[in-house]
Amino acid sequence: MEQNQIRDKVASILDSNLIGTMATVKKDKPFSRYMTFFNEEFTLYTATDKDTHKVEDIDKNNNVHILLGYKGEGLEDAYLEIEGTAAIKESSDIKKKLWNNKLEAWFKGPDDPDYIVLEIKPTEIRLMNTKEGSPQVLGL
Repeated sequence: MEQNQIRDKVASILDSNLIGTMATVKKDKPFSRYMTFFNEEFTLYTATDKDTHKVEDIDKNNNVHILLGYKGEGLEDAYLEIEGTAAIKESSDIKKKLWNNKLEAWFKGPDDPDYIVLEIKPTEIRLMNTKEGSPQVLGL
Protein backbone atom coordinates (compact mmCIF):
# COMPACT_ATOMS: atom_id res chain seq x y z
CA MET A 1 0.00 0.00 0.00
CA GLU A 2 1.36 3.43 -0.91
CA GLN A 3 1.94 6.12 1.73
CA ASN A 4 -0.96 8.25 0.41
CA GLN A 5 -3.31 5.28 0.76
CA ILE A 6 -2.01 4.52 4.25
CA ARG A 7 -2.38 8.18 5.22
CA ASP A 8 -6.00 8.25 3.95
CA LYS A 9 -6.91 5.00 5.76
CA VAL A 10 -5.30 6.17 9.01
CA ALA A 11 -7.12 9.53 8.77
CA SER A 12 -10.41 7.71 8.14
CA ILE A 13 -9.96 5.48 11.20
CA LEU A 14 -9.01 8.48 13.38
CA ASP A 15 -12.03 10.46 12.20
CA SER A 16 -14.57 7.65 12.65
CA ASN A 17 -13.36 6.14 15.93
CA LEU A 18 -13.37 8.40 18.96
CA ILE A 19 -12.93 5.78 21.70
CA GLY A 20 -9.78 3.75 22.18
CA THR A 21 -7.34 2.68 24.85
CA MET A 22 -4.33 4.63 26.02
CA ALA A 23 -1.56 2.94 27.95
CA THR A 24 0.86 4.86 30.12
CA VAL A 25 3.87 3.54 32.02
CA LYS A 26 3.20 3.03 35.73
CA LYS A 27 6.03 1.59 37.86
CA ASP A 28 7.73 0.26 34.71
CA LYS A 29 4.57 -1.56 33.57
CA PRO A 30 1.87 -0.62 31.05
CA PHE A 31 -1.46 0.61 32.42
CA SER A 32 -4.37 1.03 29.97
CA ARG A 33 -7.65 2.84 30.13
CA TYR A 34 -10.40 3.80 27.69
CA MET A 35 -10.30 7.40 26.49
CA THR A 36 -12.13 9.58 23.99
CA PHE A 37 -9.83 11.04 21.34
CA PHE A 38 -10.03 13.96 18.95
CA ASN A 39 -7.45 14.47 16.24
CA GLU A 40 -6.01 17.21 14.12
CA GLU A 41 -3.47 16.30 11.46
CA PHE A 42 -2.59 13.01 13.25
CA THR A 43 -2.05 14.70 16.63
CA LEU A 44 -4.45 13.28 19.20
CA TYR A 45 -6.15 15.13 22.06
CA THR A 46 -8.09 13.80 25.04
CA ALA A 47 -9.68 15.52 28.03
CA THR A 48 -8.94 14.45 31.58
CA ASP A 49 -8.86 15.64 35.17
CA LYS A 50 -5.52 17.05 36.29
CA ASP A 51 -5.59 14.86 39.43
CA THR A 52 -5.56 11.41 37.78
CA HIS A 53 -3.09 8.55 37.75
CA LYS A 54 -2.56 8.96 34.01
CA VAL A 55 -1.35 12.53 34.55
CA GLU A 56 1.03 11.32 37.28
CA ASP A 57 2.27 8.59 34.93
CA ILE A 58 2.84 11.07 32.08
CA ASP A 59 4.70 13.44 34.42
CA LYS A 60 7.18 10.62 35.10
CA ASN A 61 7.28 9.06 31.62
CA ASN A 62 5.47 10.69 28.72
CA ASN A 63 5.55 7.65 26.41
CA VAL A 64 2.07 6.36 25.58
CA HIS A 65 0.56 3.66 23.39
CA ILE A 66 -2.92 3.95 21.87
CA LEU A 67 -5.17 1.35 20.22
CA LEU A 68 -7.93 2.86 18.13
CA GLY A 69 -10.39 1.61 15.55
CA TYR A 70 -11.23 -2.00 16.29
CA LYS A 71 -15.02 -2.34 16.22
CA GLY A 72 -15.32 -6.01 17.08
CA GLU A 73 -16.98 -6.86 13.79
CA GLY A 74 -14.44 -9.53 12.93
CA LEU A 75 -10.83 -10.51 13.01
CA GLU A 76 -10.14 -8.44 9.90
CA ASP A 77 -11.17 -5.05 11.33
CA ALA A 78 -8.52 -2.46 10.49
CA TYR A 79 -7.24 -0.60 13.52
CA LEU A 80 -4.34 1.61 14.60
CA GLU A 81 -1.45 1.08 16.98
CA ILE A 82 -0.05 4.49 17.87
CA GLU A 83 3.16 5.10 19.78
CA GLY A 84 3.64 8.66 20.92
CA THR A 85 4.59 11.17 23.53
CA ALA A 86 2.02 12.94 25.66
CA ALA A 87 2.08 16.52 26.91
CA ILE A 88 -0.23 18.15 29.43
CA LYS A 89 -1.96 21.23 28.02
CA GLU A 90 -3.80 23.73 30.21
CA SER A 91 -4.19 26.72 27.88
CA SER A 92 -7.69 28.12 27.66
CA ASP A 93 -7.51 28.00 23.85
CA ILE A 94 -7.05 24.23 23.65
CA LYS A 95 -9.52 23.61 26.49
CA LYS A 96 -12.20 25.66 24.72
CA LYS A 97 -11.42 24.02 21.38
CA LEU A 98 -12.01 20.53 22.79
CA TRP A 99 -14.90 21.41 25.08
CA ASN A 100 -18.24 19.74 24.40
CA ASN A 101 -21.39 19.21 26.45
CA LYS A 102 -20.55 15.59 27.23
CA LEU A 103 -17.68 16.81 29.42
CA GLU A 104 -20.20 18.49 31.75
CA ALA A 105 -20.53 15.16 33.58
CA TRP A 106 -16.96 15.67 34.90
CA PHE A 107 -16.18 19.38 34.63
CA LYS A 108 -17.93 22.68 35.34
CA GLY A 109 -16.97 24.15 31.98
CA PRO A 110 -13.98 24.93 29.76
CA ASP A 111 -12.56 27.21 32.45
CA ASP A 112 -12.69 24.51 35.17
CA PRO A 113 -9.16 24.42 36.67
CA ASP A 114 -9.35 20.61 37.04
CA TYR A 115 -9.99 20.15 33.29
CA ILE A 116 -6.85 19.64 31.22
CA VAL A 117 -6.04 18.24 27.79
CA LEU A 118 -3.50 15.61 26.90
CA GLU A 119 -1.83 16.17 23.53
CA ILE A 120 -0.34 13.03 21.98
CA LYS A 121 2.22 13.48 19.21
CA PRO A 122 2.64 10.16 17.38
CA THR A 123 6.15 8.84 16.85
CA GLU A 124 4.81 5.86 14.87
CA ILE A 125 1.39 4.88 13.55
CA ARG A 126 0.86 1.30 12.43
CA LEU A 127 -2.20 0.38 10.37
CA MET A 128 -3.14 -3.16 11.35
CA ASN A 129 -5.30 -5.90 9.79
CA THR A 130 -5.22 -4.71 6.21
CA LYS A 131 -5.60 -7.00 3.23
CA GLU A 132 -2.13 -5.93 2.11
CA GLY A 133 -0.61 -7.41 5.25
CA SER A 134 0.18 -5.98 8.63
CA PRO A 135 1.49 -3.69 9.74
CA GLN A 136 1.47 -0.81 7.30
CA VAL A 137 3.52 2.02 8.84
CA LEU A 138 2.57 5.63 8.19
CA GLY A 139 5.64 7.78 7.56
CA LEU A 140 5.46 10.81 9.84
